[in-house]
Amino acid sequence: PNVWFGPGVKIATGAKIHAFSHIEGATIASNCDVGPFARLRPGADLKQKAKVGNFCEVKQAVIEEGAKVNHLTYIGDARVGAGANIGAGTITCNYDGYSKFFTDIGEGAFVGSNSSLVAPVTIGKGGYIASGSVITESVPQDALAFGRARQKTIPGKGKELRERFASAAAAKKKATGSDH
Repeated sequence: PNVWFGPGVKIATGAKIHAFSHIEGATIASNCDVGPFARLRPGADLKQKAKVGNFCEVKQAVIEEGAKVNHLTYIGDARVGAGANIGAGTITCNYDGYSKFFTDIGEGAFVGSNSSLVAPVTIGKGGYIASGSVITESVPQDALAFGRARQKTIPGKGKELRERFASAAAAKKKATGSDH
């Protein structure tokens, strides 16, 4: 129910389209699973058994056979190889403010949650991207890549910040008579 189909949509027999999805200019092969709340924009091309889940957007991209783009993800100007898995919150950063660039994710690759793939970039077949990574360079076949700052924990600093923020908020409230 409540699925919107725009012009140029092609859907093969056996594909499942779940509620509140928005589809225009897309091709969906047999046994694909789309939504709920998915958005397929022009040029989205889902091959057999591909999955595009809830709150995902796909634009001008091929999702190859059996690849999964399951949750809260943007895939634009890209190819996701057969059997690849794209973790929740992943985005292909395809636009630099002037031009669009391509991301190529190889067959069987794994991209961990909340990763940003800054195009142009290639993730090789079987490549593994650690969660939370910002990937700015291509990753060879079967390689592990991670691009994030190392966690630093400062004991007592949370309490110090809380006290400082509470003091500043109290001073503001006293001066203005408002919490905002």
